[in-house]
Amino acid sequence: MSKGSFGDDLRMERLSRGIALEQITEVTKVSSRHLLALESNQFRSLPGGILNKGIVRAYVKVVGLDEGDWITRFQRAYMASGQMLDDDQNWIEFAANVGRARMRAHELRQLRLKWLGAGLLGLLVMLAGFLSIRYFGYRSGWWPSILPLQAWIGEVTTNFAGFIRNHPPQG
Repeated sequence: MSKGSFGDDLRMERLSRGIALEQITEVTKVSSRHLLALESNQFRSLPGGILNKGIVRAYVKVVGLDEGDWITRFQRAYMASGQMLDDDQNWIEFAANVGRARMRAHELRQLRLKWLGAGLLGLLVMLAGFLSIRYFGYRSGWWPSILPLQAWIGEVTTNFAGFIRNHPPQG
């Protein structure tokens, strides 16, 4: 895929699309000095830290390239160049850890939503089954024998009326 260095490949992609470096500077607000440093693999001239990754992302977005692929290529080229500072390595590791943590949180949220949906669907199916059995039970006449609610209500009412008769209110 690539024959030259990261910066050479980046410059060739920009030139093949007819985009001037000034256009990228105008759109991204990134200094042309930093863009030239990127194209010439002078990584020590870049601001450092996660800003380097942002510069690459902005550049390739304007040119119309795949951000993920080019950022990965940049990181490989930056590490292989021997120009990486220890601080930059720490920032790269930090950014990778943040990305992984966000993915885990997102996946956990997705899993919770799936289980909540499955639980609600299960409750809905159980309610529909209960109501269907109850409906057909009433139509067939056997439901009151399973849950003799009317007889129970009649018995409670009779017992309560008897209690009131035997224990009149004091007043």
